[in-house]
Amino acid sequence: MNTADLGLPVDVPSTALFTDQYELTMLRAALKAGTAERRSVFEVFTRRLPNGRRYGVVAGTGRVLDAVENFRFDPGVLGFLRERQIVDEETLEWLAGYRFGGDIWGYPEGEVYFPGSPIMRVEGSFAECVLLETVILSILNHDSAIAAAASRMASAAGDRPLIEMGARRTHELAAVAAARAAYVGGFATTSDLAAGFRYGIPTVGTSAHAFTLLHDRERDAFRAQVETLGRGTTLLVDTYDVAEAVRTAVEVAGPELGAVRIDSGDLLLVAHRVRQQLDELGATDTKIIVTSDLDEYAIASLAAAPVDAYGVGTQLVTGSGHPTSSMVYKLVARADSADPKAPLVPVAKKSSGGKMSVGGRKWAARRLDADGIAEAEVVGTGPVPAELADRQLLVPLVRGGTVVAREPLDVPRDRHIAARANLPLSATQLSRGEPVLPTEYVHGRSGS
Repeated sequence: MNTADLGLPVDVPSTALFTDQYELTMLRAALKAGTAERRSVFEVFTRRLPNGRRYGVVAGTGRVLDAVENFRFDPGVLGFLRERQIVDEETLEWLAGYRFGGDIWGYPEGEVYFPGSPIMRVEGSFAECVLLETVILSILNHDSAIAAAASRMASAAGDRPLIEMGARRTHELAAVAAARAAYVGGFATTSDLAAGFRYGIPTVGTSAHAFTLLHDRERDAFRAQVETLGRGTTLLVDTYDVAEAVRTAVEVAGPELGAVRIDSGDLLLVAHRVRQQLDELGATDTKIIVTSDLDEYAIASLAAAPVDAYGVGTQLVTGSGHPTSSMVYKLVARADSADPKAPLVPVAKKSSGGKMSVGGRKWAARRLDADGIAEAEVVGTGPVPAELADRQLLVPLVRGGTVVAREPLDVPRDRHIAARANLPLSATQLSRGEPVLPTEYVHGRSGS
C-alpha cells in the first residue's frame, strides 16, 4: 500500500525546483506590480487527444498531491536561487514562507477524459498557483500517457493479466511512476521493486537468459531455479531450442510446472506449438507467458493464441507512441484586485494558430443515454443544468491547502475499469478514430 497515498509520512525531498524558471520570474514581477495576490483560477486540459486515441485516462493525481505537499523552498533551494540571482531578496523572502493554501479540484484518478475536459482546477492567489504549473503538468502528462497506453493494452488483453516490465527502458524514476500509472490503467503486476515498495503494487520476476547461459546445461539452470523457487515457477524456454527446453522443463519440474515464458520468435505460432507440447507432456495446467516488444496491437493479434499472460516493457513506458498527453495549465479567470471578495473575470488566450482556450471557471459532467452509457462530455461555466447535477466529474482534492482525497491505489484502478466500461463499445477499438465522446460547451455567467 502506498504510504504517500494514505497520507502517512514519507521521506520525499522538496519538489520546489521541479519547475521552469519563468514561474519564478513571473512571481517576482507580479509581486512588484501588486498583482501577485489576485485570486486566480488555473485549469489543466488538453485541446486534443493523441492522434487516433478514443479517450484519455487521468493518472498521477496521487503523485500531484504529494508534489504539492512537498513544494517547499528550504534553505538549500533558496541558496541556489540566490546564488544564480534568479530572483531578488524580496521574492526569496516570499518563497521562504510558501505553502500552497488554495483549493484543487480534479477528475478523480482513473477517470477518462476528452478534449477540453477540465482535468484539474487550481484556485488561490496568482502567486501560489502559478508556481505549481510545471510540476503538475510534468506528472499528469507523463502518467496519463502511460495509463492510456496501459488501458488500451488491457482492453486488448481481455481477462488475461498484464505484467509491467519496462523499468530498463526508461529513466529510473520515471520507471516507478510508469509502473504506478500502468497499474491504474489495468496492469496486474510490475517487475520494478521500487514501485512495489513505494506503491504496494504486486511484484513478479524469475529469471533472464543470463541465468540459463550461466550454467553448463539448460537442464542445470532449470533444476537450480525449480529447487530454489519451487515447481510453480516460470521457466524461460527460448534461450536455445524451444521444443527441447519445454521438454526439459517438464522433466525437471514435472507437470506441476507453473509457467513457461517465450521472449522471441513468431509468438502466435510458437505459443500454439508450446501449448500442444505441454498438453502432450501432461502439463495441462502450465501457463504460457509471452514477452518481446509487445504493444496493444501485438496483444490483440494474440487473442486467439493459447497465451495466459503478457509482459510489456518499452511500448508501455513510452506511451505506445504517445509519451505525453499534451496537457496545458492555463489561467481561465482572475479577480481585478487583491480583494478576496472581488469577483472573478474570465480570461483566455485569443491568438490564432490553434491554441485558443475557453475562459471562465468550469464544471464538467458526463451525459448518459437512455441505456446509461456515456454519450457526451459537457463542459460549462455558470450554473450546472439540473439534469447534470448528479453527473459532475470534478471532486475536491485539496481544500485550504490540505489534501482531502487520499486513496489506496486500487481505488483509481477499479474506477478506471468502471469508467471505461461506461463508454460506448467503440472506445475499445484499436483502429484510429475520433474521441468516442464529443465535448459540448455550455456558456453561462462565470461568477466567482
